[in-house]
Amino acid sequence: MIDLHTHTTSSDGRCTPAELVARAARAGVDVLSVTDHDTTAAAAAASAACASAGIEFVAGIEITAVVDGRDVHVLGYFIDPDSAPLAAFLAEQRRRRIDRLKQIIDRLSGLGIVLDADAVLQPGRDDTSKAAGRPWVARALVAGGHVADTREAFDRFLATGKPAFIPRIGPAPPDVFNRIHASGGIASLAHPGLLARDNLIPAFARAGLDALEAYHSKHNADETARYLETADAHGLAVSGGSDYHADPSHDAGGPGCVSLPREAFQVLKDRCAARRATASGAATSS
Repeated sequence: MIDLHTHTTSSDGRCTPAELVARAARAGVDVLSVTDHDTTAAAAAASAACASAGIEFVAGIEITAVVDGRDVHVLGYFIDPDSAPLAAFLAEQRRRRIDRLKQIIDRLSGLGIVLDADAVLQPGRDDTSKAAGRPWVARALVAGGHVADTREAFDRFLATGKPAFIPRIGPAPPDVFNRIHASGGIASLAHPGLLARDNLIPAFARAGLDALEAYHSKHNADETARYLETADAHGLAVSGGSDYHADPSHDAGGPGCVSLPREAFQVLKDRCAARRATASGAATSS
């Protein structure tokens, strides 16, 4: 099984890197990518755990871009997690995440729901490599007895258009594609079925997008087929994964519940090698 979309406690997942790898190994996953939001903090630990478990590790990330006030999630694969320019860019992304959560907590206060902002944000302040996100607020709402689970927190308060929603400020997708390419990786549009903006895909492909995440735990069979056709039409590769968070209110299944076909994984590898060769050639000829 090949699972190229998972999360750890370095962003909004609930498993440490070691716990995630152990669960993936038990599920039969033999290729794993950790794609935390706007941070590569889990890469070293996940890579070491995968090596011990006999799992091929793919250094990955999920970077949030913004189009018309809406989040567009871009997956990066085969990146250099220690890239200094990427690290500086991600640090600014994480700072914006903290600012946004402060605004959300203030908005909730105006609705009569008082949360301890310091307690919610403390993990991100104690470790600035951690990426804060709305699930942190959702879990605080559950702990405070305001909602039954994190799904209800999003449905009632935190999702787009709900009373405590605050739009994100962030880079445009082409900027994110370029950042991923500069770190040695390739860029895939995450869960396009959830984004529901298929009209954007042609422009993204022209701007440097490399792949579409056709295989995803919340894509039905028709959506998977549609994105396979869309990828082919625009000369894009395909990626896939479970999007596992270890959060029952979020997950549709465990690690490996969605597996990328091995031939599609090889295409991703080949695309990355070709892009690196092209970049290397351009560098040596200038």
